[in-house]
Amino acid sequence: MALYYSAKRAANEAERLQALAEYRVLGTRPEQCYDDITRIASITCGTPIALMSLVSDEKQWFKSTVGLEARETPRDWSFCAHAIADSEPMIIEDALNDTRFRHNPLVSGDPNIRLYAGFPLETPAEHRLGTLCVIDRKPGALSDAQLIVMKSLARQVVTLLELRRRSLRLLNSLSSITSSQQVLPICSYCRKVRDSEGDWDYLENYLSRTTSMGFSHGVCDHCLDEHFPEVVDALKTS
Repeated sequence: MALYYSAKRAANEAERLQALAEYRVLGTRPEQCYDDITRIASITCGTPIALMSLVSDEKQWFKSTVGLEARETPRDWSFCAHAIADSEPMIIEDALNDTRFRHNPLVSGDPNIRLYAGFPLETPAEHRLGTLCVIDRKPGALSDAQLIVMKSLARQVVTLLELRRRSLRLLNSLSSITSSQQVLPICSYCRKVRDSEGDWDYLENYLSRTTSMGFSHGVCDHCLDEHFPEVVDALKTS
Protein backbone atom coordinates (compact mmCIF):
# COMPACT_ATOMS: atom_id res chain seq x y z
CA MET A 1 0.00 0.00 0.00
CA ALA A 2 1.39 3.42 -0.99
CA LEU A 3 2.20 5.88 1.78
CA TYR A 4 1.09 8.83 -0.36
CA TYR A 5 -2.20 9.70 -1.97
CA SER A 6 -2.68 9.48 -5.72
CA ALA A 7 -5.16 11.92 -7.20
CA LYS A 8 -8.61 10.63 -8.01
CA ARG A 9 -9.56 10.77 -11.68
CA ALA A 10 -12.41 13.00 -12.73
CA ALA A 11 -15.68 11.58 -14.01
CA ASN A 12 -14.95 13.14 -17.42
CA GLU A 13 -11.35 11.87 -17.55
CA ALA A 14 -11.81 10.23 -20.96
CA GLU A 15 -13.02 13.52 -22.44
CA ARG A 16 -10.14 15.40 -20.78
CA LEU A 17 -7.58 13.02 -22.26
CA GLN A 18 -9.20 13.31 -25.69
CA ALA A 19 -9.00 17.11 -25.42
CA LEU A 20 -5.32 16.86 -24.47
CA ALA A 21 -4.64 14.64 -27.48
CA GLU A 22 -6.13 17.25 -29.83
CA TYR A 23 -3.28 19.63 -29.06
CA ARG A 24 -0.68 17.07 -30.19
CA VAL A 25 1.84 18.55 -27.79
CA LEU A 26 2.88 15.55 -25.67
CA GLY A 27 6.44 14.51 -26.47
CA THR A 28 7.21 17.56 -28.59
CA ARG A 29 10.46 19.49 -28.35
CA PRO A 30 10.95 22.52 -26.08
CA GLU A 31 9.69 25.80 -27.53
CA GLN A 32 10.87 29.31 -26.68
CA CYS A 33 7.34 30.65 -26.18
CA TYR A 34 6.66 28.20 -23.33
CA ASP A 35 10.19 28.41 -21.93
CA ASP A 36 9.80 32.19 -21.66
CA ILE A 37 6.68 31.73 -19.55
CA THR A 38 8.21 29.23 -17.11
CA ARG A 39 11.27 31.48 -16.78
CA ILE A 40 9.05 34.46 -15.96
CA ALA A 41 7.13 32.33 -13.46
CA SER A 42 10.35 31.26 -11.71
CA ILE A 43 11.65 34.83 -11.50
CA THR A 44 8.31 36.29 -10.42
CA CYS A 45 7.82 33.81 -7.59
CA GLY A 46 11.48 33.57 -6.60
CA THR A 47 11.46 29.78 -6.90
CA PRO A 48 14.23 27.59 -8.30
CA ILE A 49 11.76 25.39 -10.22
CA ALA A 50 8.94 26.23 -12.61
CA LEU A 51 7.16 23.76 -14.88
CA MET A 52 4.55 23.58 -17.59
CA SER A 53 3.11 20.18 -16.77
CA LEU A 54 0.59 18.16 -18.80
CA VAL A 55 -1.19 15.26 -17.10
CA SER A 56 -1.67 12.27 -19.40
CA ASP A 57 -3.12 8.85 -18.67
CA GLU A 58 -0.13 7.36 -16.83
CA LYS A 59 2.34 10.20 -16.35
CA GLN A 60 2.84 13.91 -16.07
CA TRP A 61 5.01 15.28 -18.84
CA PHE A 62 6.82 18.60 -18.83
CA LYS A 63 6.65 20.71 -21.96
CA SER A 64 8.88 23.32 -20.33
CA THR A 65 11.11 23.20 -17.25
CA VAL A 66 13.23 25.57 -15.23
CA GLY A 67 15.50 24.05 -12.60
CA LEU A 68 14.53 20.42 -13.23
CA GLU A 69 16.18 17.96 -15.61
CA ALA A 70 13.41 15.33 -15.56
CA ARG A 71 10.99 15.44 -18.50
CA GLU A 72 8.28 13.33 -16.86
CA THR A 73 7.21 11.56 -13.66
CA PRO A 74 4.60 8.88 -12.92
CA ARG A 75 1.10 10.31 -12.66
CA ASP A 76 0.67 8.67 -9.26
CA TRP A 77 3.41 10.95 -7.91
CA SER A 78 2.05 14.06 -9.53
CA PHE A 79 1.04 17.13 -7.52
CA CYS A 80 -0.42 18.50 -10.75
CA ALA A 81 -2.82 15.56 -11.01
CA HIS A 82 -4.32 16.83 -7.74
CA ALA A 83 -4.27 20.45 -8.92
CA ILE A 84 -6.37 19.79 -12.04
CA ALA A 85 -9.28 18.60 -9.89
CA ASP A 86 -10.31 22.24 -9.50
CA SER A 87 -10.17 25.47 -11.49
CA GLU A 88 -8.57 27.38 -8.63
CA PRO A 89 -4.81 27.29 -7.92
CA MET A 90 -3.57 24.63 -5.53
CA ILE A 91 -1.08 26.09 -3.05
CA ILE A 92 0.84 23.78 -0.71
CA GLU A 93 3.01 25.91 1.57
CA ASP A 94 4.84 22.92 3.09
CA ALA A 95 4.33 19.47 1.62
CA LEU A 96 5.68 17.85 4.79
CA ASN A 97 2.62 19.16 6.64
CA ASP A 98 0.16 17.80 4.08
CA THR A 99 -0.94 14.19 4.59
CA ARG A 100 -1.46 13.75 0.83
CA PHE A 101 2.15 14.49 0.02
CA ARG A 102 4.49 14.09 3.01
CA HIS A 103 5.56 10.59 1.87
CA ASN A 104 5.44 11.34 -1.86
CA PRO A 105 8.72 10.35 -3.60
CA LEU A 106 9.03 13.91 -4.95
CA VAL A 107 8.94 15.19 -1.36
CA SER A 108 11.05 12.53 0.36
CA GLY A 109 13.50 12.53 -2.57
CA ASP A 110 14.61 14.79 -5.39
CA PRO A 111 13.49 17.55 -6.01
CA ASN A 112 12.47 17.67 -2.31
CA ILE A 113 9.29 19.66 -2.84
CA ARG A 114 8.12 21.86 0.02
CA LEU A 115 6.29 24.79 -1.58
CA TYR A 116 4.09 23.87 -4.53
CA ALA A 117 1.83 26.31 -6.35
CA GLY A 118 -0.06 24.88 -9.33
CA PHE A 119 -2.25 26.94 -11.66
CA PRO A 120 -4.55 24.81 -13.83
CA LEU A 121 -4.34 25.14 -17.60
CA GLU A 122 -8.07 25.23 -18.31
CA THR A 123 -9.26 25.28 -21.92
CA PRO A 124 -12.30 27.21 -23.17
CA ALA A 125 -14.18 23.88 -23.00
CA GLU A 126 -13.26 23.66 -19.29
CA HIS A 127 -10.84 20.77 -19.66
CA ARG A 128 -7.87 21.11 -17.32
CA LEU A 129 -4.88 19.72 -19.21
CA GLY A 130 -2.19 20.28 -16.59
CA THR A 131 -0.68 23.19 -14.73
CA LEU A 132 1.80 25.99 -14.77
CA CYS A 133 3.48 25.48 -11.42
CA VAL A 134 6.32 26.80 -9.29
CA ILE A 135 8.20 24.73 -6.72
CA ASP A 136 10.61 25.50 -3.92
CA ARG A 137 12.72 23.23 -1.74
CA LYS A 138 11.77 25.23 1.33
CA PRO A 139 8.33 26.15 2.72
CA GLY A 140 6.82 29.39 1.49
CA ALA A 141 3.82 31.20 0.09
CA LEU A 142 2.92 33.47 -2.82
CA SER A 143 1.92 37.09 -2.47
CA ASP A 144 -1.28 38.46 -3.96
CA ALA A 145 0.74 40.06 -6.76
CA GLN A 146 2.49 36.78 -7.55
CA LEU A 147 -0.87 34.98 -7.65
CA ILE A 148 -2.19 37.52 -10.16
CA VAL A 149 0.86 37.14 -12.41
CA MET A 150 0.77 33.34 -12.28
CA LYS A 151 -2.92 33.24 -13.19
CA SER A 152 -2.18 35.54 -16.12
CA LEU A 153 0.74 33.39 -17.27
CA ALA A 154 -1.39 30.23 -17.07
CA ARG A 155 -3.98 31.90 -19.32
CA GLN A 156 -1.21 32.77 -21.78
CA VAL A 157 -0.12 29.12 -21.91
CA VAL A 158 -3.68 28.10 -22.77
CA THR A 159 -3.82 30.81 -25.46
CA LEU A 160 -0.66 29.39 -27.05
CA LEU A 161 -2.06 25.87 -26.90
CA GLU A 162 -5.31 27.04 -28.51
CA LEU A 163 -3.38 28.70 -31.33
CA ARG A 164 -1.52 25.44 -31.83
CA ARG A 165 -4.76 23.44 -31.96
CA ARG A 166 -6.38 25.80 -34.45
CA SER A 167 -3.29 25.77 -36.64
CA LEU A 168 -3.33 21.97 -36.67
CA ARG A 169 -7.00 21.94 -37.61
CA LEU A 170 -6.30 24.35 -40.45
CA LEU A 171 -3.47 22.17 -41.72
CA ASN A 172 -5.71 19.11 -41.54
CA SER A 173 -8.39 20.94 -43.49
CA LEU A 174 -5.89 21.87 -46.18
CA SER A 175 -4.66 18.29 -46.25
CA SER A 176 -8.16 17.00 -46.94
CA ILE A 177 -8.46 18.94 -50.21
CA THR A 178 -8.82 16.44 -53.04
CA SER A 179 -5.98 15.75 -55.41
CA SER A 180 -8.12 17.08 -58.27
CA GLN A 181 -7.52 20.53 -56.85
CA GLN A 182 -3.78 20.05 -57.28
CA VAL A 183 -2.87 20.70 -53.62
CA LEU A 184 -0.34 18.39 -51.97
CA PRO A 185 0.45 19.10 -48.29
CA ILE A 186 4.22 19.34 -47.67
CA CYS A 187 5.85 19.57 -44.24
CA SER A 188 7.79 22.81 -43.93
CA TYR A 189 10.48 21.09 -41.86
CA CYS A 190 11.22 17.59 -43.17
CA ARG A 191 9.67 18.11 -46.64
CA LYS A 192 7.56 14.95 -46.40
CA VAL A 193 4.14 14.96 -48.09
CA ARG A 194 0.80 13.81 -46.72
CA ASP A 195 -1.29 11.31 -48.66
CA SER A 196 -5.07 10.88 -48.73
CA GLU A 197 -4.88 8.51 -45.73
CA GLY A 198 -3.15 11.10 -43.61
CA ASP A 199 0.23 9.35 -43.64
CA TRP A 200 3.45 11.29 -44.18
CA ASP A 201 6.21 10.03 -46.49
CA TYR A 202 9.01 11.29 -48.69
CA LEU A 203 7.90 12.72 -52.02
CA GLU A 204 9.74 10.05 -54.02
CA ASN A 205 7.96 7.26 -52.12
CA TYR A 206 4.61 9.00 -52.47
CA LEU A 207 4.95 9.43 -56.22
CA SER A 208 6.13 5.83 -56.60
CA ARG A 209 2.94 4.61 -54.92
CA THR A 210 0.49 6.95 -56.61
CA THR A 211 1.88 7.30 -60.14
CA SER A 212 3.73 5.26 -62.74
CA MET A 213 6.54 7.75 -62.69
CA GLY A 214 10.10 6.42 -62.58
CA PHE A 215 13.13 8.11 -61.07
CA SER A 216 16.77 8.63 -61.78
CA HIS A 217 19.18 10.30 -59.44
CA GLY A 218 21.71 13.02 -59.93
CA VAL A 219 23.12 16.12 -58.26
CA CYS A 220 21.86 19.62 -59.10
CA ASP A 221 24.22 22.50 -59.83
CA HIS A 222 23.56 24.13 -56.46
CA CYS A 223 24.42 20.96 -54.51
CA LEU A 224 27.49 20.41 -56.67
CA ASP A 225 28.75 23.87 -55.75
CA GLU A 226 27.96 23.40 -52.05
CA HIS A 227 29.02 19.80 -51.43
CA PHE A 228 31.43 18.93 -54.23
CA PRO A 229 33.44 22.08 -55.03
CA GLU A 230 36.46 20.04 -56.04
CA VAL A 231 34.40 18.31 -58.74
CA VAL A 232 33.18 21.68 -60.02
CA ASP A 233 36.76 22.95 -60.14
CA ALA A 234 37.84 19.83 -62.03
CA LEU A 235 35.03 20.24 -64.55
CA LYS A 236 35.95 23.86 -65.12
CA THR A 237 39.57 23.02 -65.86
CA SER A 238 38.86 19.98 -68.06
